[in-house]
Amino acid sequence: MKKIALIVAGGNGTRMNNEIPKQFLLLNNKPVLYYAIQTFLDAYEDMEVVLVLPEEHIGKGQEIIDGFFDTSRFRITAGGRTRFHSVKNGLSLLKDDEAIIFVHDGVRCLLTTDLIKRCYQAALEIGIAIPAIACKDSVRLLTENGNEILDRSKVRLIQTPQTFHSKILLTAYAIDYKDQFTDEATVAEAFGLKINLIEGEINNIKITTPEDLIIAKYILNSN
Repeated sequence: MKKIALIVAGGNGTRMNNEIPKQFLLLNNKPVLYYAIQTFLDAYEDMEVVLVLPEEHIGKGQEIIDGFFDTSRFRITAGGRTRFHSVKNGLSLLKDDEAIIFVHDGVRCLLTTDLIKRCYQAALEIGIAIPAIACKDSVRLLTENGNEILDRSKVRLIQTPQTFHSKILLTAYAIDYKDQFTDEATVAEAFGLKINLIEGEINNIKITTPEDLIIAKYILNSN
């Protein structure tokens, strides 16, 4: 079946204390965004990529594509005011052909081809595959009266690529935007669909702060 990686890299990097958005910062002399793209292309020879970028930085994205990849496998569009709108902009480039769509954070640069393939197989069988990992820390929920402990064995930390059959994702994104739509799983759930979790990867971290960049560099060099 057709495979499409919709890589969302629309952030402005304010928490990195850097004028350059985090997806374009260098990690071992290559942009952070490069690694996620390369892993998807390595996973399947017929993988296509839809790249969603801040409008003012589309040129930077095109430079990365021109410098490292086969441009025929790419489409680029501008992001929106929220993640929901950015994903919807990316989906608007897709035809009605049946496909498995991977929606991935462009700054999760350490995912593996194994995770991509497991997401693909699960989405092919069930329609939805959301990678998640167990929570190692104690967790407390803020309440009107203060806070209360949660059973961490029942808590999962959600990752990407959040993977869907195209008929499910395209239909779900016809819904009107709501503030609680923090990822694709919440959109699908609001549409009435059951969310299928699969095992994620502990190294599949999201580059958000300068410390994350140091950790990512260590992991890359260790591998």
